[in-house]
Amino acid sequence: PADEKAALSPLPASDAVKGIEEVLVLDFGGQYSQLIARRIRECGVFAELLPASADVEKIRARKPKALVLSGGPASVYEPGAPAFPTQLLDLDIPMLGICYGMQAMDLALGGKVDGAEAGEFGRTELTRRDGGGRLLGGLPEEQNCWMSHRDVVREAPAGFTALASSPSSP
Repeated sequence: PADEKAALSPLPASDAVKGIEEVLVLDFGGQYSQLIARRIRECGVFAELLPASADVEKIRARKPKALVLSGGPASVYEPGAPAFPTQLLDLDIPMLGICYGMQAMDLALGGKVDGAEAGEFGRTELTRRDGGGRLLGGLPEEQNCWMSHRDVVREAPAGFTALASSPSSP
């Protein structure tokens, strides 16, 4: 049916659409970056995947409602690893860092990231902490999540609170 075709059609490029609220996903090279953008679209929100090196002024001009920082294969503490563009903080919009994106933001803001004693790969128990805040509030206290990482945030930057933990990632 025509309605089904319309639901499956890709959204037009963002520069062709004016006035649409969007979330931008900044890709640090993660294997799930496309999936993250697709899941946001499935929630009825326009999302576009951009390289993590995208020009901050171009991002500002688009006025996204939020940014998602994807994961990636690098370790933030290795020479040449992609850096978190701290100018993104001047946008004053919500940001969600996932894996590498969270670690890069943590390190840039004064937190501590290093290698975990044991990596977490595949199904991993996640425990919500302190009610989970607005982001995780209402989710089960414990749940299984899919993990793929060897690094860990050891210390959150000043003003940040850990909302969940796993056996190897406090």
